[in-house]
Amino acid sequence: MSAWLRQHGYALGSALVHLRRSPGSFLFNILVVAIALALPFAGVTVLDNVRPMSQQMSVDPELSVFLKDDLPREHAQGMAGSLRAVAKDAKIVFVPRETALADLQDKNGVAGVIDTLGGNPLPDSYVVRLNAFQTVEQSADVDRIAEELRAVPGVESVQVDSEWVKRLAALLRVMRVGLLLLAATLGTVVVAVVFNTIRLQVLTQREEILVSRLIGATDTYIQRPFYYTGALLGLCAGAVALGAVALSLHPLNEAIAEFARLYASEFQLAPLEPLAMGLLLALSAGLGLIGAALSVRRQLSRLL
Repeated sequence: MSAWLRQHGYALGSALVHLRRSPGSFLFNILVVAIALALPFAGVTVLDNVRPMSQQMSVDPELSVFLKDDLPREHAQGMAGSLRAVAKDAKIVFVPRETALADLQDKNGVAGVIDTLGGNPLPDSYVVRLNAFQTVEQSADVDRIAEELRAVPGVESVQVDSEWVKRLAALLRVMRVGLLLLAATLGTVVVAVVFNTIRLQVLTQREEILVSRLIGATDTYIQRPFYYTGALLGLCAGAVALGAVALSLHPLNEAIAEFARLYASEFQLAPLEPLAMGLLLALSAGLGLIGAALSVRRQLSRLL
């Protein structure tokens, strides 16, 4: 175990020595990789802030059940049981056509139009208020219940009054897929940058590598410092990207505060939790390690 630790300690020290020889090039590569990582890191921060708000909010979907015009009033008032059999535990309110007409006439600009009709065009209806959904994924149940209500005898049509819930769920899914594609694309850019950096470093140390092979050094021993170089490059770039995202939250929150006030909200973007930051740093270090492994193995095979 001590020999293994000594080998890795030497590899890390060797990587740091080579980095000190060309700090400008290393810092420039950190900047390039950090720019590539900043955008997906910012997207993760935004989704992490929006997800609890969208998934934990409570919404009360409503369905308006319109009855057939020729349905007798007594029959219409007795349909609550049939509707409750479909929408279990829902709050069901009967709305006579006279009440619906009075509510419509109270709206500005509508009373005059209603008077020209010469009668009440509205049917009797029910308002079905479902139990509050705790997650937007449960919004799919609204469509199922609406379809079953349409099949109840005496029902003319059913209108879903909570379409915005499904739109929000769809929007979040699009954002997650888009962020995943963006992260995959920019992750490839990170691997390519590290690949090219390690390639140049191998070419710079070509004579040293050849001498090491002549005295019996194994490929694993030669490759290990380059692995650490790639991982350090990814780790430092990830830290710079997280720092840039954290600094950008202040001006963003100032702009968001003005917009949120219009909706009586105090929504603000908060930095990621330490665990999430650690996972992103590990991911960026892993991308650097992958780029270094691909590069050094390819270059060393050419030196044979």
